[in-house]
Amino acid sequence: MKIYHENDASLEPLKDKTIAIIGYGNQGRPQALCLRDSGLKVIIGSRKEAAFDQAVADGFATMGIAEAAEKADLIQILLPDEVQGQVYKEQIAQHVKVGKILCCSHGFNIVFKQIVPPKDVDVIMVAPKSPGSEERKEYERGFGVPGLIAIKQDSSGKAKDYALAYAKGMGYTRAGVIECTFEQETYSDLFGEQAVLCGGVTELIKAGFETLVEAGYPPEIAYFECLNELKLIVDMIYEGGLETMWKRVSNTAEYGGRTRGTKVIGKETREAMKEMLKDVESGKFAEEWIKEFQSGGENFKKLREEQAQHQIEKVGKEIRALFEKKE
Repeated sequence: MKIYHENDASLEPLKDKTIAIIGYGNQGRPQALCLRDSGLKVIIGSRKEAAFDQAVADGFATMGIAEAAEKADLIQILLPDEVQGQVYKEQIAQHVKVGKILCCSHGFNIVFKQIVPPKDVDVIMVAPKSPGSEERKEYERGFGVPGLIAIKQDSSGKAKDYALAYAKGMGYTRAGVIECTFEQETYSDLFGEQAVLCGGVTELIKAGFETLVEAGYPPEIAYFECLNELKLIVDMIYEGGLETMWKRVSNTAEYGGRTRGTKVIGKETREAMKEMLKDVESGKFAEEWIKEFQSGGENFKKLREEQAQHQIEKVGKEIRALFEKKE
């Protein structure tokens, strides 16, 4: 798999083009700021009730979504996944014409056909492997976060050049950019979120916490052991991989972890992960999520409310307050 760096990309393909950032939120704002700082022309398309005023305060030409899409050569849609399809149909589609470039940072809506672009436009993805706040932070310190590029349609014959130029403008090529397909990015991203990064980790934390508390251990100790110290472990893994972590914990922790970890993540869990991946690849999860959002999201709201009341949230808030730096 080829990794693209600074010398593999040029800003020139986008130098004379207008980039419309649609949505000025967690990804929209940092991407707009970085692209502008790289010398590219950026305008913002935003709803009035969203971050419109923030975009204006940041000095961008800011307008409604339809107007920005009409004026742009490259349209980068950075709205939440669940609303992109409807907004595209109502405000963007009529302005996606021959010679334009449609861009995204997550392939969800293209892969699951919530957005179906015309055949005579370039369709690309430029995706950071990082939250927006970290993108901006790394860019400002002269580096960048890793990124992905993907090409769905290459009508102009220059789609890859445009994708690499955008990635360079974001600083991703300073760290490294990998080319993949829309499907690879989308399926792996959804699976990773559900099985490991968000769903798996949070359920593992809560299960460990509940096991200790139900056995009579103080909730505060359970919080430290099952949540607070996780950051220290993840930092070590991030820095040097799993083996670096094993080398830095005690021999007791290493032996206990290596011999008991598979009791938690065993055959049943791995089979569940395979089913989760099948649901992602088949479109079953996407269909469920879109239906949930379009019907008002009552089950989603209920899950948020229930989990916000978990004991680990209350204990954690109290403990974190104790260790806050006092002015």
